[in-house]
Amino acid sequence: MKSLIMPFLVACLIAFILTPVAIKLAPKFGFMDIPKDSRRMHNKPIPLAGGVAIYIATIVAVLLFSDLNSKIIALIVGSTIIIISGLIDDRKGLSPKKKMLFQLLAGLVLVVGNVRINFFTNPFSFGDSIIFLELLSIPATLFWVVGITNTVNLIDGLDGLAAGVSMICSLSLMGIAYKFGYSNVAIIAAVLAGACLGFLPFNFNPAKIFMGDTGALFLGFVLSYISIEGVMKSAAALTIFVPVLILGVPVFDTAFAMVRRKLSGKSMVQADKGHLHHRLLALGLTQKQTVLVLYTISIIFGILANLVADFNSKVGLVMSILIVIAIILIGVMTGMFRSKEE
Repeated sequence: MKSLIMPFLVACLIAFILTPVAIKLAPKFGFMDIPKDSRRMHNKPIPLAGGVAIYIATIVAVLLFSDLNSKIIALIVGSTIIIISGLIDDRKGLSPKKKMLFQLLAGLVLVVGNVRINFFTNPFSFGDSIIFLELLSIPATLFWVVGITNTVNLIDGLDGLAAGVSMICSLSLMGIAYKFGYSNVAIIAAVLAGACLGFLPFNFNPAKIFMGDTGALFLGFVLSYISIEGVMKSAAALTIFVPVLILGVPVFDTAFAMVRRKLSGKSMVQADKGHLHHRLLALGLTQKQTVLVLYTISIIFGILANLVADFNSKVGLVMSILIVIAIILIGVMTGMFRSKEE
């Protein structure tokens, strides 16, 4: 585990140094978030280039500390595609369809680099058996990559929320990847967590800079890679439940949003104020309190995921189902499936 400290610290330091530079340069290149609607939590223009600092810190540290192979190259190329789409979106705006095309292209780069979901463990069988996806491997991988990439973007609504939750998720994934012997993946997770931590002092409320779609989509994309390579490659784990639990805050918030919008007849891509952080703010919590609550929930999810990964499939399945049922019940009781009027 000591081998993960230096990558974490280097990425953290690079992000910490580059973020003030991004704050100064963002206005010159037109990367500013101008408050235009009631969903914005700020009332003045904020630099929108933090994602670039996170990206550079992550890629530099990955190149310094990981063993370069086809999968790492695919991650770097795919991440760069995501960054380009994010920069265009933050500067000029991109339609949901065009963003999806960029994400599918980045996902295909991972597939070509042999980053794939090849199998699931079958917890319903006697003993731990494996279901090989074969031809379904490619669509399953693309679905996961695009889905996780967007979940982080959807929770990026409060100062420090996406960066902090992504850091916690990265550390949880790092622990499991290290436990399963995927040291290269654990290094990438440590690097991503470090980059998020280096960015957070400038992004925590009151934020001096935002990561924008550039940063949020990048974080989601790298988390999708880490979860595939660090968790889903293990036949000993409940390969789908563990990463879903680790990424529980963005995954379940996104799932609730999709159901809510479907039930209310709204477009799946139409933004609303029904996300979990909006609900907590409506209860009277401040931005800082809301973010800290969601950090705590994310930590709990990470602990639960590590517990599930340590049990055999049968016990882990029962635990996972009970956790998911509890989350759905909480969602119903808190009105997460109901549209919140503006």
